[in-house]
Amino acid sequence: MSVGRIIETPDCVTEGAEWLAKACPRMAYAIEQTGPLPLRRKPDGFAQLLSAIVSQQVSVASANAIWKRLQDAKLNGPRKIMWATDDDLRAVGLSRQKIRYARALAEARIDYPALRDAPDDEVVAILTEVPGIGVWTAEIYAMFSLGRADVIAPGDLALQEAARILYDLPKRPTDKELRQMAEAWSPWRSVAARVLWAYYRVAKDREGIR
Repeated sequence: MSVGRIIETPDCVTEGAEWLAKACPRMAYAIEQTGPLPLRRKPDGFAQLLSAIVSQQVSVASANAIWKRLQDAKLNGPRKIMWATDDDLRAVGLSRQKIRYARALAEARIDYPALRDAPDDEVVAILTEVPGIGVWTAEIYAMFSLGRADVIAPGDLALQEAARILYDLPKRPTDKELRQMAEAWSPWRSVAARVLWAYYRVAKDREGIR
């Protein structure tokens, strides 16, 4: 099975945004409000998944601060996580649960290069076998570290809230409801997510994603 389109450059994002603007007047309106969308491509590998674990259930500002402390302490590789004591990891801001997740990720020995050629659903299946990596984290990794163009993370609260405002919904859509809405944005669901995050920033005056 093909992995589909890969977002590699700002031109790819622009192409997706133009497609979405033609397909949906509400998307066109959001893009007018937000201006150019960020590429958001990140490296793949252990550090990006560890960063995603850090980001779970905390604000963007808190996640950035904890991640900087991990980097400063050089605790962003699997061996360093395995060798560190719990006290070392608590000192940089990891909770007991996130320490467990970080160690599970270090022990998982994921073949990161192989994920580059795996279909989206297989990427999600492999990553979610690791304790602490849920579907949201796996989908974020597929979108930004692997550059998948047609993946969205409908469990993301900022995406749900942005969709509620943009589409004038009576309440925030559930994960399932947003996943269904996103079918209309295929094959550019990842760009639609960028639109919604950017629109969230405009509507709420705060960041919805690191």
